[in-house]
Amino acid sequence: MLSCESKKRCIPLRPHHGMCLAYFKGEGYSGSFSAHMAEMLEIFEKGAEIVLQIQTDEICSACPNNREKLCRDFRKVEKYDRAVLGLCGFEEGQEMSFDTFVKAVESRILSVGKREQICGECQWNTICENQESRWK
Repeated sequence: MLSCESKKRCIPLRPHHGMCLAYFKGEGYSGSFSAHMAEMLEIFEKGAEIVLQIQTDEICSACPNNREKLCRDFRKVEKYDRAVLGLCGFEEGQEMSFDTFVKAVESRILSVGKREQICGECQWNTICENQESRWK
């Protein structure tokens, strides 16, 4: 297991964002949110270490639903996060490489058709259902 005390710092990441990032194509809540998400995707893909957490993360920092570090839709996204953790066999607070995380999300959720059961009612569902995962 990696340590956030290592040379690189671990970036906090909500587990369900592993699915969001798989289908992200520049659309989102606002232009600044989309730009921030694109920037974070680039950082993650360059080999970032992450720590999984069920609370607002770095991506949430630019979200208009983030109210003083608490998501306006906390109960809904907490359900998404817990489902991702369970299906991937991870725990809250677990540290790993972003690559390890997205390989698990792809193999245990996305490629086996479980995305929609987790977040099929999400307002962004039509984006995800109409394209392939970037983690394939």
